[in-house]
Amino acid sequence: MKVAVQFTIDEALLDRIDRDPEVKEHGRSAFLRRAAEHYLKRRASARLRDQYRRAYAKPPFPDDYGAWPPGGAAWPEE
Repeated sequence: MKVAVQFTIDEALLDRIDRDPEVKEHGRSAFLRRAAEHYLKRRASARLRDQYRRAYAKPPFPDDYGAWPPGGAAWPEE
């Protein structure tokens, strides 16, 4: 179900929208629906990327396990 929505927009932005070929072919409403969908998908992707960045920025192990030995980790000698 589609719902009619009324909002204000700058005249300059409206002029830019009206000049777009997609608006001329499908109309303002279709253009603005697609723009809103695109914006929301980009925001969701950005939030997910930020969650990954925060998760992988943390050290892999808590400090309870102690620090790595000097020189880093290595296989034990046999």
